[in-house]
Amino acid sequence: MKIAGSVCVVTGAASGIGRALVRALADAGAKRVVAVDLDEKGATAVAAGVGGIGLRADVSREADVGGVVERVERELGPIDLFCSNAGILVGGGPECADAEWQKIWEVNVMAHVWAARALVPRMIARGGGALLQTASAAGLLSQIGSAPYAVTKHAAVALAEWLSITYGGQGLQVAVLCPQAVRTRMTDGIEDGGVAGVDGMIEPEDVAAAAIAGLEEGRFLILPHPTVAEYVRRKAEDHDRWIRGMRRLQDRFGATGGMPAAGAPSRGSQS
Repeated sequence: MKIAGSVCVVTGAASGIGRALVRALADAGAKRVVAVDLDEKGATAVAAGVGGIGLRADVSREADVGGVVERVERELGPIDLFCSNAGILVGGGPECADAEWQKIWEVNVMAHVWAARALVPRMIARGGGALLQTASAAGLLSQIGSAPYAVTKHAAVALAEWLSITYGGQGLQVAVLCPQAVRTRMTDGIEDGGVAGVDGMIEPEDVAAAAIAGLEEGRFLILPHPTVAEYVRRKAEDHDRWIRGMRRLQDRFGATGGMPAAGAPSRGSQS
């Protein structure tokens, strides 16, 4: 897609990757960028910096996601790009409370579903549009120390694949953004990004730049840490060997991988 002249929406926009995406889209010439976050004050401040609009929404509620789409299209015109970026992290495994599993499922997966439900029919009817879903390298590999994060990010990647397969021939562009450790609120207090930072922590601006380039080049899989492609190749070639390697990585970083313990408050851009 061409960013210049487009109407764009970014969720989880008050900080981190979302804030960087808002600024990068504006710098790339977007006609209007809408910053959306549970933190309305933060979203408004980010939007004001680029002449955009800030809105409050809880992406764990379908009514809020649909409401953003309705309002933006009514007031600004058709949405050309919807960046479903909000996400949270919960540490632990099967022992995590059902409420935590449900919360991370709604934010990390269902928010993408609800955005697609609201926008895909509209975009196809008018001949095109783009969806960018922020997932994680954990959605291609795994996340030591957080089963809920690994599971939900895998689901987010699977949804993006399905949408691209199903609607890509009808003018819908779908891209999935899969970074490793990024210096955001989600990684605050995690030394060097924990196990996800094995290849180094990068800045949100680096992720946003990769996203813009990937969108304009029409790529589905956007990897701000290029080495992830090699890890995925090794996993596909010999899954058992890859799992043994991940166990060694766990031995190196500990069972939590530097992630918050089960029961700790969730963290991220929708908390």
